Amino acid sequence: MRLSVLCLLVAVVAIFAPSVRADIYRAVAADGSVMLTNVYREGRNYVRVRREAATRSAPSSKRQTAARARPFVELVMAAAVEHDLPEALLHAVIQAESNYNPMALSKSGAAGLMQLMPATARELGVDDVWDPESNIRGGARYLKRLLGMFDNDLSLALAAYNAGPTAVINRGKVIPPYAETLRYVPKVIEHYQRLQAGEPATLL
Repeated sequence: MRLSVLCLLVAVVAIFAPSVRADIYRAVAADGSVMLTNVYREGRNYVRVRREAATRSAPSSKRQTAARARPFVELVMAAAVEHDLPEALLHAVIQAESNYNPMALSKSGAAGLMQLMPATARELGVDDVWDPESNIRGGARYLKRLLGMFDNDLSLALAAYNAGPTAVINRGKVIPPYAETLRYVPKVIEHYQRLQAGEPATLL
């Protein structure tokens, strides 16, 4: 993983839990893949790379203004409340996945605002992936599930959203060394960081 990507992840991995203290740890897997996390797990060869005394972020009113000055704001707000997720995080995922195009379709068949794969959409109970409300609610439900699966480790949850949870689990719960995933995780976190700081990220 390039140094710039590592630096970005170190700088922002703790922002998902703004009210708690969080040290940042780095672990390198046998295949060379790197994980940066605020979740310490016993039995791992972790190196603490940063001690975080407290997360400094913009006032909540400024963050809310940044997140809400975007498309589909009411639908995102409702899904965020329903699944206890930050609005800014859902906006960051939508921006990275589809750039707010509800008709986006990837070569692999992922569809809609949050780019749900057909099997995932069916499993989540999303009947119409092209309907913005259904797609956002399904994507939020899936993201919340992944955060629970990976102990609220945002970087791993995002890697699983992009590459699938099996790819993350099979590598010992580290970000798999796929070029797309290594770009995707810091990209989403950067968008999320900007919104948390009250700086609306520019649409692609």
